[in-house]
Amino acid sequence: MSSAPKQRRFSRIVPTQNETSSFISLGGDTGGVDDENNNESPFQEEDVTVKPSQSFGELKLEEKSSRGICSSTGYSNLSSIVSPTLGVSHPSKLGHSSFVSPSESTVSVSSTSLSTVSKVNLPPELLQDEQLHDKIAHSSYIPPWTAPYIIGIAGNSGSGKTSISQQIIQGINQPWTVLLSFDNFYKSLSPEESRRAFANEYDFDTPRSLDLDAVVETVRTLKRGGKSIIPVYSFAKHARTDKTNTVYGANVIIVEGLYALYDPRLLEMMDLKIYVDTDLDICLSRRLIRDILYRGRDLNGAIKQWTTFVKPNAVKYINPTKENADLVIPRGLDNTIAIDLMIKHIKNQLALKSKRHLQNLKSLGYNIEFKVENYPNLKLLKPTNQLRGINSILFNKNTSRDDFIFYFNRLSGLLIEYAQSNFFDFKSRRVTCFEKPYKYQGMQAMQTQMVAVSIIRSGDCFMTSLKKTFPELTVGKMLIQSDSSTGEPQLHYESLPHNISSIGRILLLDSQTISGAGAIMAIQVLVDHKVKQEDIIFVSYLSTEIGIRRILNVFPSVKLVIGKLSSMDATQFEQEEGEEDDRRRDSLWYNEERFLDSHWHFRNRFIDSLYFGTN
Repeated sequence: MSSAPKQRRFSRIVPTQNETSSFISLGGDTGGVDDENNNESPFQEEDVTVKPSQSFGELKLEEKSSRGICSSTGYSNLSSIVSPTLGVSHPSKLGHSSFVSPSESTVSVSSTSLSTVSKVNLPPELLQDEQLHDKIAHSSYIPPWTAPYIIGIAGNSGSGKTSISQQIIQGINQPWTVLLSFDNFYKSLSPEESRRAFANEYDFDTPRSLDLDAVVETVRTLKRGGKSIIPVYSFAKHARTDKTNTVYGANVIIVEGLYALYDPRLLEMMDLKIYVDTDLDICLSRRLIRDILYRGRDLNGAIKQWTTFVKPNAVKYINPTKENADLVIPRGLDNTIAIDLMIKHIKNQLALKSKRHLQNLKSLGYNIEFKVENYPNLKLLKPTNQLRGINSILFNKNTSRDDFIFYFNRLSGLLIEYAQSNFFDFKSRRVTCFEKPYKYQGMQAMQTQMVAVSIIRSGDCFMTSLKKTFPELTVGKMLIQSDSSTGEPQLHYESLPHNISSIGRILLLDSQTISGAGAIMAIQVLVDHKVKQEDIIFVSYLSTEIGIRRILNVFPSVKLVIGKLSSMDATQFEQEEGEEDDRRRDSLWYNEERFLDSHWHFRNRFIDSLYFGTN
């Protein structure tokens, strides 16, 4: 008497993220995708007969010239958000420069032979206008930190510049906002100047006391998307301290200080220029409280410094910079209406910036001809019987979590070894065997330090296999999450080895590549840290074709190792029906199951949920 089949102890875990609700909705064919009312996964447990790989026809693309999507200029009407209490000198300057031109670090790729797939898989924004379909320009990726929104805030000492800066930071609620204070850029003092400073006889309020060149260079570096080191100045010691702050990846930069609107080089880089206009008597009272309570000054010295240096320089240098401002806020923090309207305007501009970032990402990858054999830097695991067997277990909804972890570790080991054998350099090595005179002519890896950068948390699934493969391993981390409201990918955290640019090959790990946005952003971070494209090896288990297209479109020299690749367009399978040319069928050897980007397991993140046992 046969017994009932033994039930699995664990069931499939619901994935944490549905990519169809994010910015990269692929649309088109929904074959193999569940209904909203059907909670069953498309993964089924069946008896699988493993056969040699079958061939399918060549991916045939319609030849058409394509150009990149052009960003619109829909700026909001200034008059609708500025109250009569705000003085507007140059309304036409608001919010333009950060959206106009790509930065110097932008990577662009052009193609003379462009192809496009059927319109069914284009993003909805590209389908709204027939002309847009034919106007997708050569693609480039502009990460948000290479086009930051730069705000300058100037005003007299004690006018409320810092307080308004804090109000803006709280109001826009952007964790990637950098407050760049002029207070940290005072020049180092000579012994004689230091003596005069402690005697309240040194002029800290003249433009000559500030290292304006360092301020300009810092803002330029951040605007390019580079990493900048900010000094820390001690007013109690009248000198720079040994501490520094490292800043990277700013979406919003607030430049705040007496002379924020003084240097023409800074004015050219600013998107919004604000002047805080407060009565000098109020400024004096605030300055006395600040200097005596927080900076260790005495009353007589503070008053002497005000009458000798502060007030004359305010009249001579600072007040005239009001003419350079886009917005003038009278009464500082007391003018709550003006501050609220200003914050609304900034949030509107940031929303436009976010929209353009998403449009830029969506347009990537559609203007290149994609054939696996044309990309020697793209390696796919061969569909052997072993790989088919592992995929059968990983795709099965009834697989226990223990089995899932075990077989994913096996598969990730195959991916890492495949990356080693294809993209790492080796040199000949001759060793002596246990007994003379036997010798063995072998190979040795040329790279001594191995670095793996994990895209949290999906890339952490590779860590067990990595540690078994490499006895010594340096690990870097990046946390890239999509905004819940807009779907825009955002860099929340990065921790990389300080010498990452000089190590050599770098493994970048992500168990699934769906839209490709997170991978593109992670690669851009490495490029910003001076890592060469050709030294980056991106390893992923499941990947969509559109994700790979986007990566190759922006970073053509990056090396990729993929376990399973889907196809973007179903029409290529229809074209294969009835064809007898084996050569054409071999072009889709990597997708014998005819998986599409829109199928459940390629558009949902489930690997890390199952691996780590989280919902």
